[in-house]
Amino acid sequence: MARYRNLSGQSAVVSYEIGDDNIMVEFEKGKYRNYLYTYVSAGIDNIEQMKALAIAGHGLNSFIKTTVNILYAEKW
Repeated sequence: MARYRNLSGQSAVVSYEIGDDNIMVEFEKGKYRNYLYTYVSAGIDNIEQMKALAIAGHGLNSFIKTTVNILYAEKW
């Protein structure tokens, strides 16, 4: 997994892994720390936006909270 750059210094996202049709996000705390979001669970546009935010290192946590919060395919 790639380390999330966290340019704001306030994100709960630690790392991410980008797949062709998905993104896996690891958070620093919580009962479940890993979440898989897919084209099927969250929609193509949302996944592509999440990929861009992850690469940019800014805004991913906020986007998850406001847009795709419970639209994950799996959590562990």
